[in-house]
Amino acid sequence: MKQVKIQIPSLVENIRVVESFIDNSKETFHIEDDIYGNIMVAVTEAVNNAIRHGNKFDKDKNVLLCLSVDEGQVKFEIEDQGPGFDYNNLLDPTAPENLENPGGRGIFLIRHLADEVEFTKDGRKVELTFFLPPTSGNGHATA
Repeated sequence: MKQVKIQIPSLVENIRVVESFIDNSKETFHIEDDIYGNIMVAVTEAVNNAIRHGNKFDKDKNVLLCLSVDEGQVKFEIEDQGPGFDYNNLLDPTAPENLENPGGRGIFLIRHLADEVEFTKDGRKVELTFFLPPTSGNGHATA
């Protein structure tokens, strides 16, 4: 298994660092375009949540981002230094009474883009797993 870790201070402008990290990972680990978009949106949303909701924009607190690539899957772990949250009792953003709310869609979106989502450490850590399509001998993904 190959693994890469970065740690960033909780500043919104560091989302650019995360985007570059994902771009570099795409090249390094040959991540297909069809899942690259899902990874970019889900991981940047998770990091944004860690900065905004977890660490409350405290630049003295860091967000740890870890990427591990194993046979057939790529996994991102995002961990903040905040108090955590109750990830089992989130409002449904698709419910009629919540449609007008300006927020509350991030985790819903993440759960739909990643193949597996697992929260640990009272919600301070989230693991996003994306399954890689199998490749045939000619370097192209099989249908």
